[in-house]
Amino acid sequence: MTPTLYLHWTATPYDWIRPGHYHSIISGDGRVHRLHDYNVDLPAYTYGRNRNSVALSRACMGGVPDPWTQPPTDSQLNSLCAEAAAVARSWGWGAEQITVERVMTHSEAASNRDGRWMHDNYGPVIWGGTGERWDLLQLSKNGATDGGEQLRHRIQALLRVPDGRSEQDLLAFRGTTTIQARGRELSVQLDALGRSWALASDLLERYVLPFAWDASHRRVLIGAMDVSPTFRKEVVQAEVGWPLFEMALQSGSALVILQGILRPGTDGDRAWCLVVEFAEEFGISVGFDPLRLGERRGG
Repeated sequence: MTPTLYLHWTATPYDWIRPGHYHSIISGDGRVHRLHDYNVDLPAYTYGRNRNSVALSRACMGGVPDPWTQPPTDSQLNSLCAEAAAVARSWGWGAEQITVERVMTHSEAASNRDGRWMHDNYGPVIWGGTGERWDLLQLSKNGATDGGEQLRHRIQALLRVPDGRSEQDLLAFRGTTTIQARGRELSVQLDALGRSWALASDLLERYVLPFAWDASHRRVLIGAMDVSPTFRKEVVQAEVGWPLFEMALQSGSALVILQGILRPGTDGDRAWCLVVEFAEEFGISVGFDPLRLGERRGG
């Protein structure tokens, strides 16, 4: 069965990031917060349509009494379309597959605009609905009521552009050094900002955390169940240029802990993550000048 991509807004402030509602939420600054693996079904984001689908949402429209006092930002719009295009590419779709039957706003889904009568019409009143859901009917206050079509056109345009990156566009490692982790040396790489990156497998093995690599979904599944993801704004974004991988908990909803990058190595692609981000997610004590990791106290 062909999957469906649903586009939402949260009707909250710009910084509202909560798991369990959508697969990814885009905060007001345009940062994409990947909360759940795209290959798992979540229970409740698009009534009657939650199977075999992915939900992307923008944290906005939380103004009271006027939702438009917290409108979708341009950064959110750009990130929403870019993330939707990335998901479409991962499913093998091209621009011609971006249709209302495959990519829908919640307002369109609520009104059964794809021709599938999945439920009563609870969408916009102008489409004969009860008006309960009108997500992205308009992209700006008093704007045209074809928000879904506008978004699909933008996603199509992104898919028509080759996804290649030039070497200078890629996050570069500037040199190798060592840090202390649990009293022993650990080799890390430094980027241009002075941040330390380590192989995810090295960190997980050092802290005796059970894990399994899922190559088909580009994710590391972690057996630790005492971790509560923090969904920080500093999470690695696609702009680094390298393919991303995610680290997720081995649970039904596959909560995402962090994202990192895949870089080629002598024995295949290797998964790298930011050392400090890893430590913060897993409750590891951190010291600076020089950087050192202590014991794990729990997430």
